[in-house]
Amino acid sequence: MRVYATRELPGALFEKLKREHTVSVNPADLPPIKEELLKEVKEKEGLISLLTDKITREIIDSGSSLKIIANYAVGYDNIDVDYATRKGIMVTNTPDVLTNATTEITWALILGVARKIVEADKYTRDGKFKIWSPKLFVGKELHGSTLGIVGTGKIGTEVGKRGIGFGMHILYTDLKENIVLEQLGAEKVSLKELLKRADFVSIHTPLTDKTYKLIGKEELRLMKKDAILVNTSRGKVIDELALIETLKKGDLAGAGFDVYENEPEVPDKLKELPNVILLPHIGSATQVARENMARLAVQNLLIALSGEAPPNLVNPEVLK
Repeated sequence: MRVYATRELPGALFEKLKREHTVSVNPADLPPIKEELLKEVKEKEGLISLLTDKITREIIDSGSSLKIIANYAVGYDNIDVDYATRKGIMVTNTPDVLTNATTEITWALILGVARKIVEADKYTRDGKFKIWSPKLFVGKELHGSTLGIVGTGKIGTEVGKRGIGFGMHILYTDLKENIVLEQLGAEKVSLKELLKRADFVSIHTPLTDKTYKLIGKEELRLMKKDAILVNTSRGKVIDELALIETLKKGDLAGAGFDVYENEPEVPDKLKELPNVILLPHIGSATQVARENMARLAVQNLLIALSGEAPPNLVNPEVLK
């Protein structure tokens, strides 16, 4: 079995894979350049890719022996899945195992922006804290406020459940009803109504043609001036330039991001804003989540190369 992994992965199962099969691994802690990918996928039966790897038609055509692309991520918008399907190549992802980690980072951003944690930390480190003051870093209280969730898959659902624990009213927008959240008192509304009513808006929709720049100038204009926007899904769901302009005008209280429109590029104008928390795409960065992602990616790979359908196949039509 010949496999190429675009990055070294954590966990015992990946080490076992390397011991028992012919596995080439990109030695750098950066995505391989296109030429490297084109070279390495030749004559390989399996490819383990990351969300930072653009698996285009050209890459797929170079891998004439490829049977599976096992993506080390929940999302797979980095892969031309339609073309892989036409070429008879299975594509898998790693769902569920990073739900808790991403939910927790979402709440870290919500709380961090709401309570001005980063600004207050810098203020203290800079030696500016001299005495308690009734107006010092006054933020937004979660209890009694309204949280709007855009997209209620597994992560969005868990974010909503924790919001209820904070004593928040939950609004959500999705293509279908979320019975779990509605049983807890959540309310399904349109995106327009959600943006108008929510004090906090958290984005959890996948990136598709329909969700590309879903939150743009007009949508931002609907939001309350004291609202907070958080995105841990995909950067391209938000029009970054429109958001920067909205924040600069003071038409939004703050924002928190773990993903960016042209990742890893983060606009300087966004970095300059004090009411924004910027993270380097660490939503799944817990030891448990990352090791489980590696385990799932390798299991998908091994099952597919054994001739069976892997459990996390995102293009089941390839088997028809």
